[in-house]
Amino acid sequence: MTPLGYTILGISLFVAFVAFLYNRLVALRQTTRNAFADIDVQLRQRYDLIPNLVETVKGYASHEKELLEKVTQARASAMQSGGSLAAKGAAEGALSGALMQLMAVAENYPDLKANTNFLQLQGELGDLENKIAAARRFFNNAVTEYNTAIEQFPAVIIAKMFGFAAADTFTLGDEREAVTVAPKVGF
Repeated sequence: MTPLGYTILGISLFVAFVAFLYNRLVALRQTTRNAFADIDVQLRQRYDLIPNLVETVKGYASHEKELLEKVTQARASAMQSGGSLAAKGAAEGALSGALMQLMAVAENYPDLKANTNFLQLQGELGDLENKIAAARRFFNNAVTEYNTAIEQFPAVIIAKMFGFAAADTFTLGDEREAVTVAPKVGF
């Protein structure tokens, strides 16, 4: 092979390598975006379920108006929390905390706890919370893999050349305590 042939082969291999790295970074970024869309689907289902849950509790616990309003406001805030992932995480944390308080208050009403509609809604909410947690774990894993890939050599060079930026994980923010500390129930 001639020196020109070696040069062309070397350039071709380099271009193929750059294309491979670029395509891998694009695929990881898309996986991250898709994983967040999965979280969003689960959150929308939870948003749709909450008004039914609030209405069911309202019939039995009408004097818990402040708590019911808090849940409704937290839902509205979470639905409107666009922008940063941190803002969405904080809003979702507040909503989760309000829902935990609502479930704790429901423990004070034996008739409510025995109501089939409430039991069904409570079961659906528990199932959705598990799905949201699983989707959040998948998203955070995808973000970690993507962030690691854009920081490793030699992909870091390609990432900087083509503007691949680090992604944020989905965390509960400052409201984490609301969903990790058991609510106090008074009788």
